[in-house]
Amino acid sequence: MNLPNFLIAGAPRAGTTFLYEILDEHPDVYLARPRSPEPKFFLVDEEFQKGLGYYSERYFAGVEGQTAVGEKSTNYLENPHVAGRIRSLLPGVKLLFTLRNPIERAFSNYLWSQKNGLETLSFADAVETEQAREAEYPHAYRYSRPFSYVSRGLYAAHLRPYLDAFPSDQIKVVLLDDLEEKPQVELDAICRFLGVRALQSSDNLHRRVNSARVGNEQIGEATRARLQDVFRDPNRELADLLKRDLSHWS
Repeated sequence: MNLPNFLIAGAPRAGTTFLYEILDEHPDVYLARPRSPEPKFFLVDEEFQKGLGYYSERYFAGVEGQTAVGEKSTNYLENPHVAGRIRSLLPGVKLLFTLRNPIERAFSNYLWSQKNGLETLSFADAVETEQAREAEYPHAYRYSRPFSYVSRGLYAAHLRPYLDAFPSDQIKVVLLDDLEEKPQVELDAICRFLGVRALQSSDNLHRRVNSARVGNEQIGEATRARLQDVFRDPNRELADLLKRDLSHWS
């Protein structure tokens, strides 16, 4: 069977599509197709029950000797049972996580849900009612969770099951801040992590990494202040895990 040796596993709206598209240009990298909808094999019960043979044939039949073989499923990060499933079947897999200021990530997620006809509330009302809406997701939304804007930003809590299940050298966390400021440096580090040669993109990396910044709608001051309070302690916890200064996020 052809199986992945790396996963782009989250977070949504934090640069995962940029990573997929850039790495897909690399001659030594094979990524599962199509990019959308994502495989979500380790997340969706009905998919996982089909087994590794199905997973291999469905997404990796086209592998032709590439060094790095992977897929992107951004909801893996936020679901704690997924880490154990991945560990049980792919114990040596490498995990790539991209994280973004959780307030900006939440708002981008909101705009995505709004654009796709899923969201009718204002951002302020969506934040206010998130917990109640999460408790009442219809069956069709139980995996995509389109209104989980704030809870998805509790990164430290989401990372812990993976840090418990995998050695640290199999996990790489990339901040969107760094991808935006120094994309080639970060891409080179990712290539080293995956064990492939450096890739010089034929396109403008700064332009591509910022291409998702759309629209002029803004977060209200009161809502931003509330979210700064919500994320202050979780951001400190993440900063301790990553040994990074993230004070600018709060």
